[in-house]
Amino acid sequence: MAEPATRADDLRLAGAEAAAAMAPDEFRRIATDIEAAIGQVIVGQRDLVRGVLVTLLAGGNALVEGVPGLGKTLLVHTLADAIDATFSRIQFTPDLMPADIVGTSIIVDDGGHRGFRFEPGPVFANLVLADEINRATPKTQSALLEAMQERAVTVGKTSYPVPVPFLVLATQNPIEMEGTYPLPEAQLDRFLFKLVVPFPSFDDLVAISDRTTGAALARAPRVADLATVLTMQRLAREVPIAPHVTGHAARVVMATHPADPSAPEVVRAYVTYGASPRAVQGLVLAGKIRALLDGRFNVAVEDLEALAPAVLRHRLVPSFEAEAEGVDADALVAAVVSHVGREAAAAL
Repeated sequence: MAEPATRADDLRLAGAEAAAAMAPDEFRRIATDIEAAIGQVIVGQRDLVRGVLVTLLAGGNALVEGVPGLGKTLLVHTLADAIDATFSRIQFTPDLMPADIVGTSIIVDDGGHRGFRFEPGPVFANLVLADEINRATPKTQSALLEAMQERAVTVGKTSYPVPVPFLVLATQNPIEMEGTYPLPEAQLDRFLFKLVVPFPSFDDLVAISDRTTGAALARAPRVADLATVLTMQRLAREVPIAPHVTGHAARVVMATHPADPSAPEVVRAYVTYGASPRAVQGLVLAGKIRALLDGRFNVAVEDLEALAPAVLRHRLVPSFEAEAEGVDADALVAAVVSHVGREAAAAL
């Protein structure tokens, strides 16, 4: 595994050297080119494409919820084509074992000398699709945790870095929950975004049929490379953010906790546990990327408010009363954002 590590170091160095030379306009142009390349294959789903791209540029991971057949696998594969990245797909099933994901050490015989060699698993790719992640046991689900958080996999006493950039996109089916293992809060918190995939419109369904039932299937052109993506990730972190905007992100997260004095009444009534500090990090970093995509080199409160559902919907633990009365996480997030916005306006 020395060679992938060296390759990762080379890419990081190239990204660091190029970040200072990349202008915000170039960042926006390249991101637009990536979205356009994906749009040549994926019909509609612009919000989903934007959410996955922001996740990649933030160096995070995304949980995608939607019924089968909406193009989630095709989206990740197409993104890999557009940025010249490696791609792997892991189908999660109840009998999947951790070694099936991270890899294992095998015995090799090299000229009479027997020893162990690590054989990397499918997690060693730039873009990893964890399909129907909630169908595997918690033991297997947890095999992704170290790679998602630490960008490395430990087998025995040795730690192996995953390729960079690295993105795990996990999917789950919200309808068929029989025989599934819900993700624990600690693992959910490691996803920057939870993206909900809507069903296509009538026009999109017609376009999907026309695009996928002909003699030739569309494929996204390469419009960027991995070094460019790393440069964009580094530039995103350099976007300035005013103290009052960071404070707004912190107030939004604090207002999700029912025991906090700033929490609105709806949170006290319908939330058991609020969001973690990772939610503040997610709001700020994703806000920087959204600002760049909008042609700005500073973060606005509006960026945080637009991103709040994707960042917070999987980090809130609704109470039994919320489930009984049909109050979902998105409604709670909307109430929190509105409450904090009113409080901020009243303080001016």
